[in-house]
Amino acid sequence: MKPRARIWIEDRGKPLFGDGKIALLETIEWFGSMNRAAQEFGMSYLHAQKKIKTLEKRLGVKLVETTVGGKHGGGSKLTGKGRRLIKNYKKFRDEVDAVMQKMWDLLLQRRASPSL
Repeated sequence: MKPRARIWIEDRGKPLFGDGKIALLETIEWFGSMNRAAQEFGMSYLHAQKKIKTLEKRLGVKLVETTVGGKHGGGSKLTGKGRRLIKNYKKFRDEVDAVMQKMWDLLLQRRASPSL
């Protein structure tokens, strides 16, 4: 058995980001395209763009650089701060998961041992 939890980061009591927005950022980086990433999540380009722009505004940093059309077509890539946000969140998430697993294992051990 493995414990699971929904985790997100809030700012002033309002959700800022969590697994979903981090996954969207990762998918933008993977495909090099916000449009393709939006399709993968079953959302419109405008909806994905709004999510990213809102997050950037609330964090006060640029997370995604987008180039428009042209000879070689447009695209999107993460900035260094975007990549760092993913890295830090995933490290935090891994630590939370590890702590939850330890707590669960301890609880199971206590239940298995005789009461004092």
